[in-house]
Amino acid sequence: MSHKEGGTGIGWFLAGLGLGAVVGILFAPQSGSEMREVLLSKADEGKEFVRNRAREAREHASDWMDRGKDVLSQQKDQIRSAVEAGKQAYRETTSAVADGGAKNL
Repeated sequence: MSHKEGGTGIGWFLAGLGLGAVVGILFAPQSGSEMREVLLSKADEGKEFVRNRAREAREHASDWMDRGKDVLSQQKDQIRSAVEAGKQAYRETTSAVADGGAKNL
């Protein structure tokens, strides 16, 4: 079989998938009503699993957001302190230069 035949690989895959589903239903060990109950039970289990995972994801996102806010707050405080230290150093330098300049006159 060549790849130039127009993409029949997907068609064969879908046909095999359908055939497998039909054979699975024919050889199922339970009756139709029992099978429906099992499927509904599994669907409910899946729904509950998804809910739990979503709740956990929200909790983790909230934790990460809180941590990010704390880090941002710390960074702001450090920057504020550095700016104040720079201003103080500037004031001291300009004051010393002004005092030294007045003595030289």
